[in-house]
Amino acid sequence: MENKNFAIIGVGGYIAPRHIQAIKATNNTLLAALDKSDSVGIMDSYFPNAHFFTEFERFDRHVEKLKRRKNIQLDYVSICTPNYLHDAHIRMALRRGTHAICEKPLVINPWNIDPLVDIEKESNTKVNTILQLRLHDSIIALKKKIDEGPKDKIYDVDLTYLTSRGNWYHTSWKGDISKSGGIATNIGVHFYDMLSWIFGEVTANKVHLLNRDSASGYLEFKRARVRWFLSIDYNNIPDDIKIQGKRTYRSIKVDGQEIEFSSGFTELHNKSYQEILKGNGFGLLESKQSIEIVHDIRNAKISRLQGDYHPLVKPESVMQHVS
Repeated sequence: MENKNFAIIGVGGYIAPRHIQAIKATNNTLLAALDKSDSVGIMDSYFPNAHFFTEFERFDRHVEKLKRRKNIQLDYVSICTPNYLHDAHIRMALRRGTHAICEKPLVINPWNIDPLVDIEKESNTKVNTILQLRLHDSIIALKKKIDEGPKDKIYDVDLTYLTSRGNWYHTSWKGDISKSGGIATNIGVHFYDMLSWIFGEVTANKVHLLNRDSASGYLEFKRARVRWFLSIDYNNIPDDIKIQGKRTYRSIKVDGQEIEFSSGFTELHNKSYQEILKGNGFGLLESKQSIEIVHDIRNAKISRLQGDYHPLVKPESVMQHVS
């Protein structure tokens, strides 16, 4: 496969090293990188000769000069910036005639997707997003099982994702709902995508708990009833997990059976890039339902704890928020 030229925006962020490693692992070249922070020494391990900028204007100028003076065209721009900037940075990449690879969530609000579809068509480029759970072996096996099972069966699913964060979280852009989209968007969107991919379109969306640390609710898909709970609060971590010194807990139960997917995450960005480079990336419309789900969660009225709700939701923690 022909070597491709990359640039990356947001190279100083948490997720950027996975993208840099994936660019290297797929035998491509990083030509330029941008971040307002200059703590980017990770680049030395992969692309020490890449040009680095802390100002967008100089980065953009450099990309223009590469094309006009050296006839070097970027093929891809990888976007690892805060969520609220994804839309603008995708547009920048498309205007430059390059494909985009954007971290989740693709955008914060669903109405941002259709204009990007138009720009994508006009520029003859492709927007790809990282939906890594679709490439996880356990999740692929689960989808196969559901697809090959009884067509009229409705599955009962419990989703729990607890990933502890320190006090820094709320001071950073991630703690600002206008920039991150809130906790369900920031740590949950790829789980909602996975559920949509396996169980079909959404038919109901109720929220039982929503604050800056935790969120929980009930989703109905065409083929599943889902109780979900997300949290960055360490206090929600099960004691047996704490004893092991771990700060993260993932669980998916389908009809009471645990789906093991705690391992196998380290190579998923590499797999994502491999598929994107083969033309098999996940695009704008494939991301739309998960973006709609998190938007509706963010703007939902809190429902009373009636019927199905996640067992980790404590009635006393939600009463004051019920409308």
